[in-house]
Amino acid sequence: MFDFQKLEVYQKSKSFYIETRVMISETKLDNFIRDQMSRAAFSVPLNIAEGSGKFSKADRKNYYTTARASVYECVAIFDLLNDEKRISQSFCQIQFNKANEISRMLFTMIQSLNA
Repeated sequence: MFDFQKLEVYQKSKSFYIETRVMISETKLDNFIRDQMSRAAFSVPLNIAEGSGKFSKADRKNYYTTARASVYECVAIFDLLNDEKRISQSFCQIQFNKANEISRMLFTMIQSLNA
């Protein structure tokens, strides 16, 4: 097992990605939305994994910051889809809560690299 696989934030981001992919497959969405949402959600665990393999604090911080930005991108897409009534308010709220938790965890990791 790689060290990043032991990180709680990585495990949560994997779950977030999988749940997002299920929603994408079950919802009628334009191809560009499906692609953008899939890439943004996939980016989160990938950047966490890649960042954990970097030796310098600055490099790790950069990847964790990119992962956090991808979480924000997902939230914006969910928000837009919710406004357009393409996804349910309850699903949107569940994903918002998960995204918020992942974002906070990444923020803590980023802040710890400033010390």
